[in-house]
Amino acid sequence: MTVVADSAIPFLEGVLEPWAEVRRLPGAAITAADVADADALIVRTRTRCDEALLGGSRVRLVATATIGFDHIDMDWCAANGVRVETAAGCNARGVLQWVAAVLVHFARRQGWQPAEKCLGVVGVGHVGALVKAYAESWGFRVVCCDPPREAREHCGFLPLEEVARQADLLTFHVPLDDTTRHMADAALFRIMKPGAVVINSSRGEVVDGMALLACGLACALDVWEHEPHLDAGLLAHAELATSHIAGYSEQGKATATAMAVQAVARTFGLPLGGWYPPAAAPSVPRPVGWPELCGSIGSAFDVEAETRRLKACPGDFERIRDAYAYRREYF
Repeated sequence: MTVVADSAIPFLEGVLEPWAEVRRLPGAAITAADVADADALIVRTRTRCDEALLGGSRVRLVATATIGFDHIDMDWCAANGVRVETAAGCNARGVLQWVAAVLVHFARRQGWQPAEKCLGVVGVGHVGALVKAYAESWGFRVVCCDPPREAREHCGFLPLEEVARQADLLTFHVPLDDTTRHMADAALFRIMKPGAVVINSSRGEVVDGMALLACGLACALDVWEHEPHLDAGLLAHAELATSHIAGYSEQGKATATAMAVQAVARTFGLPLGGWYPPAAAPSVPRPVGWPELCGSIGSAFDVEAETRRLKACPGDFERIRDAYAYRREYF
């Protein structure tokens, strides 16, 4: 069998080669000719997987080492017998720790304690559920919005507009689709508290960047519309600004690769079902209190240094992102 894989996916070298020919190519440069005789693809967001790429190929599986799938034409794949596997949840704790760094930053700069603030969480899936649980343990009052989960489970989640009205800090953890594109728009910003903070580490297009800039609310952004081409005004306005690296932890990347390998193993009957990169130590989740978090998050992830790096060289967004040294998860 033949596997085409994004050459930037870590921990993959030598894993599948005993059973497959593996061609490693830059993700953005993978073409229809490259995949014509491939059985499986292992990709990231840089590879658009649709009819233009896959039509006429023998590809049976697209495994993306990402939580998102907006780079994959899911309808076309379903209609044409191409199985799609994502790495949902792989980097949830990495994103949690990015959010934690953001919260600590604003607490210090604005001089508050968690018990004084309401955190709004939009999207209560793998990431949002972790943010909710830890934020509540830190003392925040947490209100949540997740219409699909609310319809299924009747969790008591609130409509987006009500969450926005109550939140002192509003953080987004939703996939990008037709229901979430620009869900944070001028109308939503108008009903938020004057001193509220908008936090986005999901997908850039979830937030209308020009509306956010115009409303003047403080913000912390890891994701941007039109990446890697950042709007200069929005970048200058953002108090915290990082290069789409919220989930770039060593364990998150290792888990994503493991999930992609396991998807290939399931589909093609390879003996790799429990494989995990031996070079990476799995994270050990544990509770962490607010005082410990405030004293330790800076050494684990310096969000202010990452902000300075991006603001100094906004034209180097992809280089900064690709050169980022994966951090270790510590809770």
